[in-house]
Amino acid sequence: MPRHTFFCVDAHTCGNPVRVVTAGAPTLANLSMADRRETFASQYDWVRRALMFEPRGHDVMSGVILYPSIREDCDIGFLFIEVSGLLPMCGHGTIGTVTAILEEGLVVPRSPGRLAVEIPAGRVEVEYKMSGPHVEHVRIYNVPSYLHATDARIDVPGLGTLTVDLAYGGNYYCIVEPQANWHGLDGMRAADIIALSPLVRKAAQDKMVPVHPEDARIRDVSHVMWCDQARDPRANARNAVFYGEKAIDRSPCGTGSSARMAQLVAKGRLNIGDEFVHESIIGTLFECRVESAARVGPFTAIRPSVAGWARVIGHNTIFVDERDPLAFGFQLL
Repeated sequence: MPRHTFFCVDAHTCGNPVRVVTAGAPTLANLSMADRRETFASQYDWVRRALMFEPRGHDVMSGVILYPSIREDCDIGFLFIEVSGLLPMCGHGTIGTVTAILEEGLVVPRSPGRLAVEIPAGRVEVEYKMSGPHVEHVRIYNVPSYLHATDARIDVPGLGTLTVDLAYGGNYYCIVEPQANWHGLDGMRAADIIALSPLVRKAAQDKMVPVHPEDARIRDVSHVMWCDQARDPRANARNAVFYGEKAIDRSPCGTGSSARMAQLVAKGRLNIGDEFVHESIIGTLFECRVESAARVGPFTAIRPSVAGWARVIGHNTIFVDERDPLAFGFQLL
């Protein structure tokens, strides 16, 4: 029986893991990253499960597989894999992967200091700053982001009725702010976030069933963002983002920060050109900005940018041996 070998560069972005698969992944047809995402999900999801779930991964694991882009205006393509599935976009994953592939010499930018990446959700421009051989800072110019629904009332077991917003920043986020039945992050333990978030996500999905107006393959509420006031005096706001079945983003979350800025602009609490510093559950920061106005189908939108740092933490050769009863991973629910 065969043994599959994957060569990976492991990194983290502001605390959240990024496993960059540099070799060993299946060869996919010369298609867009959006189409490759569909093919991978239907034929090769065992790769995601084997690399993201235990015993090779864990409940918070996130990763990227590198592919050549078919677009002339892109340097490389990213396919995002994590415990929750194959994402259209991942902000912390992009920052970490850009850091890893530059430091490891896996991409040669056409313009120093800039990269263009094809992702399933479209095209992302990247700026980076290096200090010697190390990448110190990465800014991603994300896909257009918008507020999909506002002031929706959902009933959540254990909390009661919540008023939430739903915004898109590369993934769909149910955004919860302090209110009568939820007083904020200071009163929540990590265990509470893990217990309540799936209930919030299901209630939001049942109520709103979002579908991207320009690409119906991007759909459904995948993340829950719990928002509160910042602790760090440099930050404007703080969040805890839930994804998968038991994962809390340790970074401030790139697509979540984009969705949050889109929500705040749409509600008149942030303006085009404003800076927005977002604090994570562990205190790390993303330096964000509302770059410009945009449109997504019939929706008024923004073009956000998100900046942060990442560090490469090791090289990892991973075997998936089909003799292993747990070859394709498991998750405790």
